[in-house]
Parts: sequence; structure tokens; C-alpha cells
Amino acid sequence: MIYVFLANGFEEIEALTPVDILRRAELEVKTVGVGGKTVTGSHGITVTADIEEKDVTTDDMEMMILPGGMPGTLNLEKSPIVTACAEYCARNGIYLAAICAAPSILGHLGILDGREAICFPGFENELKGAKLSEKHVCVDGSVITAKGMGVATQFGLALTGLMAGKDVADKIHASIQCAD
Repeated sequence: MIYVFLANGFEEIEALTPVDILRRAELEVKTVGVGGKTVTGSHGITVTADIEEKDVTTDDMEMMILPGGMPGTLNLEKSPIVTACAEYCARNGIYLAAICAAPSILGHLGILDGREAICFPGFENELKGAKLSEKHVCVDGSVITAKGMGVATQFGLALTGLMAGKDVADKIHASIQCAD
């Protein structure tokens, strides 16, 4: 199962674009409401998550995705379930993806130590121990980070490639008319 955690103030495109692309690949994706099933993004778009954070299980976790946005990133980091799941993923080599400001959570947890990573400009100091990348989407082992909303499609395609294979990601890339 792929879990996408949503907290009030999440960046809508960073969260929902990867969900859309992963579901086009027919992968199992659940959105997870942090603090309740109804969550409002940083631009006033309210979504109903598939489940609440208390319903997440690591038994079937194949990937965890953390969108950025403010104050969404701060609200994600306040959740003991979010941080426990991130640490579980890191310990067990399970894919852990974060975009925009959300890689700061991984930095604070020490997960980025010695890894190549990227984030939204201005959050670099929060990526403790990371080797800062120039890439828009950076894959270092089981940790995937991305720069921000403008690369949400590339982020989603990279995640799809890891979970379903490059051929599937390439097919989706072609079908959605990506510029690059």
C-alpha cells in the first residue's frame, strides 16, 4: 500500500498529482488524513481522505509520501504517527518520498544523513546531514525528494517508475502530454 499523508495546510498539487499518477498505474494508494478525514489544503481546497492516520498500518506499507505546503509540513511533523511511520520506512528500506518543504521532516529525523536530497529553496538548512542535490527530483536508495509544486508530475512519475516500472511510468508520461 502507498500512503499519502495529508495535514491541514498541505500543498494540493504536490499531494494529489502523485496520487493521480500512481492510481493511473493501477497501484493501491490511500490518502491519510492527519487529524481527521477532512483536510483542507493551503489554497482552501478541502478533500476527504480515504482513512485517518490512526488507521495506517505498517504491515502493508510499500511507500509513504509527504507533500509540502505550509503549514501542512509543520502539521505533518507534529504527528507522532507520521514521524513513527517515516522512521519505520527508513529502518526497513521502504520507499519514503517527500516534496517541497516536507523533506525537512526527514532531515529533522536524521533520515537524510549522507543521502542526496533536494527541497524547496530556503529549507536547505533543515536537511540535516544531506548532500544537497541540483536535481528537481532526487532518488537516493529508498528516499525520494523533490523541489516543489512545479515538479509534482515528475515526482509522481518517478514514484510510479519505482513502484510499477519504467515502462509503466513512460506510458503514463506519454499519455498525459508532459513537456519533458
